[in-house]
Amino acid sequence: MAIQFNIPTILTLLRIALIPLLTVVFYLPWHYSNLACTLIFTLAGITDWLDGYLARKMQLETPFGAFLDPVADKLMVAFVLVLIVQQQATPYLAIPAAVIIGREITIASLREWMAEIGQRAKVKVSQLGKWKTTAQMVAIGMLLYREDLWGIPINYYGYGLLYIAAVLTLWSMINYLSAALAVIREK
Repeated sequence: MAIQFNIPTILTLLRIALIPLLTVVFYLPWHYSNLACTLIFTLAGITDWLDGYLARKMQLETPFGAFLDPVADKLMVAFVLVLIVQQQATPYLAIPAAVIIGREITIASLREWMAEIGQRAKVKVSQLGKWKTTAQMVAIGMLLYREDLWGIPINYYGYGLLYIAAVLTLWSMINYLSAALAVIREK
């Protein structure tokens, strides 16, 4: 089966290509590197929304795109969380980051296994998962920016939102694992 490259798939590939760019900019000894990283991360988030929207709207959904989109998301989130934790080395960031990355690996593996047994629909993305993703993306953007803005302690609120994302992460993981457990019990 040939891989189809359409606009949504190209946007997803762009999101993956932004990872090394963001990483290089992150380490540049430039006063505005935090702003540039935040903008790159925001662009990646826009491509995430846009590729899904266009795939549905233009009926361009493909198996390759369905595979690649969550991979791109997880790569971006894991890379950036590692960068942030390395920069602000504290257990207060490392713990929620580890929870988020660990959950992503667990749920990706669970979805793969459920697909193998023909039960992929039981662990499809839920509304809770979308809330988790929103909280996580906003938190990461704030932590990348990290400077006060108009007197608002952005980094401080980024920490708080990352903890909210971590709680939503655990909650959604429990829901997915419960759905999988129900399938196991049926079998």
